[in-house]
Amino acid sequence: MAEIHQFNHAAMATHFQARITGEERTYAAQTAHAAFDLVDSLESTLSRFRIDSDIARIGDLEPGEKMRLSEPAFACLQIAKRMDEATHGAFCPTPGALKTQASLPQWSLLRDEHSILCIKGRLEFDLGAIGKGFALDRMAELLRQWDCPSFLLVGGGSSILAGDPPPDTPGWSCGLGEDNASQRFFLSHSSLSGSGVAVKGAHVLDPRTGAPALRQNRAWVLADTASESDALSTACMVLGEPELKEVMAQNDTWLAFLETDQSARSIGRRVPPIEAHGCRDR
Repeated sequence: MAEIHQFNHAAMATHFQARITGEERTYAAQTAHAAFDLVDSLESTLSRFRIDSDIARIGDLEPGEKMRLSEPAFACLQIAKRMDEATHGAFCPTPGALKTQASLPQWSLLRDEHSILCIKGRLEFDLGAIGKGFALDRMAELLRQWDCPSFLLVGGGSSILAGDPPPDTPGWSCGLGEDNASQRFFLSHSSLSGSGVAVKGAHVLDPRTGAPALRQNRAWVLADTASESDALSTACMVLGEPELKEVMAQNDTWLAFLETDQSARSIGRRVPPIEAHGCRDR
């Protein structure tokens, strides 16, 4: 089996890891470091804790005002808006606004102007439920540009994205939970993300009520992109089963795994891989 080169980096208040195989180690290291530089650049644009970031500055807009965004910020918010609509608001990039406002703020993206328009309220964005996934997707694009297509990318342990499988294998072996999880898959060209209450407690808010979301203990989602799997795993903590079935039926590449006190089950039309490094909840 070809050697797997592993590289680590701290960013976005968590850790990122790149596993690359099929390449000479020096070149793999150069590629991984370029990908980590990209993550640092994305953090400076997307973090609400950076006062000069696009996301922080959006919060200064008054209703009727607009602001031109950088390409990454606009692209990330486009995906966030799409996933908000796909999940009927169960995933929302502004859930924390309910702590300071009576209702969620309203906003729209102006494609031709590459801008965001504040319609109502204060735009208090928090991309914590999609930012790591977006970063993994952008890292994957860079690795492919550098001709390193065989990789496994990890963001904080709760989000993973697989490229080509290692040579002579069906995929990257990954599990639901810790590294020794019994339920495992072989992943390639797909992402697995987890959310739950085990690590951070009831930290996921239901954007429709402002109350903690407690429908599941843990949820994981398989999807084509890490942005999608991140957003969907959060939505799984909010939605009841009938709503979740409706959401997952929109895309046959989405598959959810839910764990409650009473049961564990899967929802979606996707056929699980044959056997998905451990993906913990966040």
